[in-house]
Amino acid sequence: MTSSTYNFKDYIRVISDFPQPGIRFKDITTLLKDGDVYRAAIEQMRAAVEHLKIDVVAGPEARGFVVGAPLALALGVGFAPIRKSGKLPGATITASYDLEYGKDQLAMHTDSISPGQRVLIADDLLATGGTIATSINLIKQLGGEVAGAAFLIELAYLTGRSKLDGVDIFSLMTYE
Repeated sequence: MTSSTYNFKDYIRVISDFPQPGIRFKDITTLLKDGDVYRAAIEQMRAAVEHLKIDVVAGPEARGFVVGAPLALALGVGFAPIRKSGKLPGATITASYDLEYGKDQLAMHTDSISPGQRVLIADDLLATGGTIATSINLIKQLGGEVAGAAFLIELAYLTGRSKLDGVDIFSLMTYE
């Protein structure tokens, strides 16, 4: 099958009341376990963003790794991990962001992006936009240019896109 023959939403498992009551969690593991569908999803994402002339893909842990790394390979560029603070062994920069109850920090190696590089942020999900806005902050601190953001899923009803003004956004699937 070619990527145009897949309805990718058919490969997303929706789990009610996870991780808390009232949430309808979009589980991508059911897409990931099917090699043909996973490959088709990455290929469709690659085709949608290749015009952006990307130098490097950055992805926040953990599911940004399973989207960003294969997308970087498909684009023929490197991958820069964005991790929780304290998880990277070299010199890092950090940026804080708000959680529902408190704050957290994301970090990147100081040498993961060179000034002027065009960076695509890739993740499994765009929800409230907090993680991606923080990722943008880190990339800009390193002198990178955010060329765009690509997601397997966008939860449009959480309006995360509004926090990413000026960023070219591609979502493979959107839930209204």
